[in-house]
Amino acid sequence: MRFDQGAMQDVARLLRDAAMAEIMPRFRRLAAGAVRAKTGPLDLVTDADEAAERAIAAGLARRFPGCLVVGEEATAADPALLDRLCQADLAFVVDPVDGTANFAAGLPLFGSMAAAVVRGEVVAGWIHDPLGDDTAMALRGEGAWIEAPDGHRHDLRVAAPVPVAEMVGAFNWGYLPEPLKSRVTSRLPRIRASVTFRCAAHEYRMVAGGHAHALLYNRLMPWDHAPGWLLHREAGGYSARFDGSAYGPHVTGGGMIVAPDRASFEALRETLLDP
Repeated sequence: MRFDQGAMQDVARLLRDAAMAEIMPRFRRLAAGAVRAKTGPLDLVTDADEAAERAIAAGLARRFPGCLVVGEEATAADPALLDRLCQADLAFVVDPVDGTANFAAGLPLFGSMAAAVVRGEVVAGWIHDPLGDDTAMALRGEGAWIEAPDGHRHDLRVAAPVPVAEMVGAFNWGYLPEPLKSRVTSRLPRIRASVTFRCAAHEYRMVAGGHAHALLYNRLMPWDHAPGWLLHREAGGYSARFDGSAYGPHVTGGGMIVAPDRASFEALRETLLDP
């Protein structure tokens, strides 16, 4: 199917409604037992994640009958969902609370993310900020923008290219394997500044809006990256996996560098990754 502005607004409204009903009432009010570890102490799930995902999934099923919803929390319970993602005529990947560790700690840096995938191609993306109450959106071939509930919107554009030594970005090295982890961390001083938010939602909004130059990730789960990848691309940016191949929602590894243009990508890859 082809997404239009009406569909874009409908999904943005679903994310906002779920945030208002299920996420914000629990922020800094999580009851005992409402936060649980999944694979480790930094991989958390809360009652807000689960309730918001149920609300978003139900809303998507009503608005787009027959769609497949691949939510982060549903996939944790049923990993086979991920295998169906790129085979579906229409699928949505959903991360109800990206930055759960921040949310659980009472830190105001988290977001709700969704992307529409049509037969394996990411065609639309949304990153809602529950605290700022606006949504960054991207429609394939039609640009990227941030829109508030009252309709006020502004277009997104990546930063102008600069030399590596002048770049600011979020370089997430925690999941890198050795010896790549040591190589990257030893070379970060070659970049002007590295800051991470523990929240891909806001890191992607930051670079798509031109407020930083680059991002680096290793683990590429689709609910974490499909929305932001399209947002950045439609804002004029360039990204690719570490080996130079194109990103797609079917890949979960191989790393990715997000940059203002291809020349910036190549310069960052040489600076941080090359032996």
